[in-house]
Amino acid sequence: MHRCPIQCIVPPYIVERMAHCEDPRIREQALVALTTGSAVRAVRAFAQQMPTMLAVPSPVGRRNRLIYDARGRDTLPGRLVRAEGQKKTADAAVNEAYDHSGSTFDFFQDLFGRNSLDDAGMSLISSVHVGESDGTGYQPMTNAFWDGGQMAYGDGDGAVFGRFTQSLDVVAHELTHGVQAFMSNLVYRGQSGAINEHFADVFGVLVRQWREGTTAADARWLVGAEVLIAAPTRRAIRDMEHPGEAFRDDPVLGSDPQPNHMKRIYTGPADAGGVHINSGIPNRVFVLVAQSLGGPAWEVAGRIWYDAMRQLSRTSQFADLARITAQIAGDEYGSGVRKAVRAAWKKVGL
Repeated sequence: MHRCPIQCIVPPYIVERMAHCEDPRIREQALVALTTGSAVRAVRAFAQQMPTMLAVPSPVGRRNRLIYDARGRDTLPGRLVRAEGQKKTADAAVNEAYDHSGSTFDFFQDLFGRNSLDDAGMSLISSVHVGESDGTGYQPMTNAFWDGGQMAYGDGDGAVFGRFTQSLDVVAHELTHGVQAFMSNLVYRGQSGAINEHFADVFGVLVRQWREGTTAADARWLVGAEVLIAAPTRRAIRDMEHPGEAFRDDPVLGSDPQPNHMKRIYTGPADAGGVHINSGIPNRVFVLVAQSLGGPAWEVAGRIWYDAMRQLSRTSQFADLARITAQIAGDEYGSGVRKAVRAAWKKVGL
């Protein structure tokens, strides 16, 4: 069973809200997602302790994409339908998973010299058309997740969420969880877990900006906008520039709970101690830094954050990320950049 209560692009607070929806189809799908997650929670905990155990090396030592079709079921990976170098198929989800995982690989290799997620040529395995079992049958999964060894994408419910492979930043977000696991491997709880989610948002969005060639000033800072079915009350799963404004008074999703300042940080037990909720605070910092520096966000701000991902410990807190990013900024780019980084952290109360 391959479910995702954590490290999914759709956070639990959204799924929990959907479980109270008046629409019985949406409500039932959300309840299935909430009640069938314990098995993967255990797998994820093990995978974080031993990240190399699930890495499948590339037989050629370079980019190796393998796309599987789960055919609406939850047994992964499924049937292999496209391998590295093979032509496009008639299936849009297969082609999107192939193209977007390739863009993510190219981003980390071209900018940071990184050879796949583990920097050792790890194969990029993806399963599309993943389903969820309600005990009597299967329905499309309304999420996307990284399970420690591969990506899995659902097709959405067609009412709130569409096909999850549509969004490059969703694909790159989840694959960045893999990169992070082979670097600082932050504990997925509390502030360290929120930094984990923050890194995934940062590099997910940077891969899209890099592919589109947009500057920090012109860029969209929305995460997962393409996977949401359009409505006036929802714009994205998260808004990095304006945490708390991704969706507002939506009849299905409710309102975005992300804080934008340490004064409003969530300290309760839900969401593994607020890993998705509190990631809005450092997300805002990164956008402020990128906009202050100007130009493409991946050139300076992105490099500072990549180096920070390497230097953090597993239990690092927001204050540690603030200190390390300021130190890297000063050491590598000078006092002006360090001042911009410190000013951004000060705006969120650190």
